[in-house]
This record gives sequence, structure tokens and C-alpha cells, in this order.
Amino acid sequence: MASDGGTSTLEYHVLLAMAARPLYGYAIKEAVETESRGAVTPRAGSLYRVIARLMSRGLVQESTPRGDVEPHPGRKRKYYALTAEGRAALRDEAQRLKSAAALAERRLRVAGGSS
Repeated sequence: MASDGGTSTLEYHVLLAMAARPLYGYAIKEAVETESRGAVTPRAGSLYRVIARLMSRGLVQESTPRGDVEPHPGRKRKYYALTAEGRAALRDEAQRLKSAAALAERRLRVAGGSS
């Protein structure tokens, strides 16, 4: 992941999007936008660079979709899924963010009480 032990916002949301099931690129993009409430809106080039980077780190792999898949009139869709390492990295990043948020809340309470 990132050199400081964390992930970029886009990397985190891409991993999170794939947590439930394998997804193809556009579905990942839509999930990221929806789950971030529009705060993260990846362009195709950025998204596929992030997916490639996550694949090179062993966090994501090409996968077979689960269940029935709606046919696509264009090129065959590539599906991506978390690896065991990717799931562990997502879990670690979620814990890191939870701890960071708790620290911020404590500091804000202290700062708010001293005014």
C-alpha cells in the first residue's frame, strides 16, 4: 500500500467496492461514486491505473463473475476481485481510518472544551 502504511482515497474505495463480489471496471466506478457520495469520481484512465497497481501488489486479481451475468454488446468485460492479501489490506486500512477518526474526535473534544 502507500509508503505510510495507508492507501490513497481512490485505492481504498476501489478495494471497498470489490469487497462483496467481483466487479468489472464500470461497476467499480459506479460503486466508488455511490459509496463516496460523489466525493470520489474516478476517470477511466485513473481507475484502470489504480486497478493495475493493486494487481501488481497482489491485492486484486482478474476473476470470474458470480451468478448470472448480463451479456454486454461490446468487448468482453474483465472482472476483478480482492485476493486474500487485498482483503487483509482493506481490513487494515479500515482499522487505520477508524483509529484516525477516533483520535480526531478525542482531539476535537479536548480543543472544544478549552475554549
